[in-house]
Amino acid sequence: MPSTEIREGDAAPDFNLPANNGENVSLNGLKGKWVVLYFYPKDDTPGCTKEACSFRDTKPKFAKKNAVVLGVSKDSVGSHEKFIGKYNLNFLLLADTTGETIEKYGAFKKKSMFGKTFLGIQRSTFLINPEGKIAKIWRNVTVDGHEEEVWKELP
Repeated sequence: MPSTEIREGDAAPDFNLPANNGENVSLNGLKGKWVVLYFYPKDDTPGCTKEACSFRDTKPKFAKKNAVVLGVSKDSVGSHEKFIGKYNLNFLLLADTTGETIEKYGAFKKKSMFGKTFLGIQRSTFLINPEGKIAKIWRNVTVDGHEEEVWKELP
């Protein structure tokens, strides 16, 4: 895990990850656009489904502000394809099966559930400006209303 976490104003770490559309997506390839990069624990689980569907439903609003939404988890491209098909998601999901990008963004954290401690993906969102700098960070996201919080940060 990184010894120092990235902060607002820092250059966003580049990535090059396979997407559900069969192509690889890199941050460098998105220069000139606002990027909503959100990390989530697992495809087709209640909280992750609710978050993905919220971004799906508000994608047209984001598009009007030149923003793309990308979801990232450790799930495979095949898992992402099923998740997208089941819920008609209209944005790309990226497969970080090694967890390298998740770690670069500091979204791999110690978590606890039912008294057990483990490492896992902390629900986090990064708003990256068109120059590739981090404009806003949300960590330990609460799903309800989150997409609206993100949208309000866009100029």
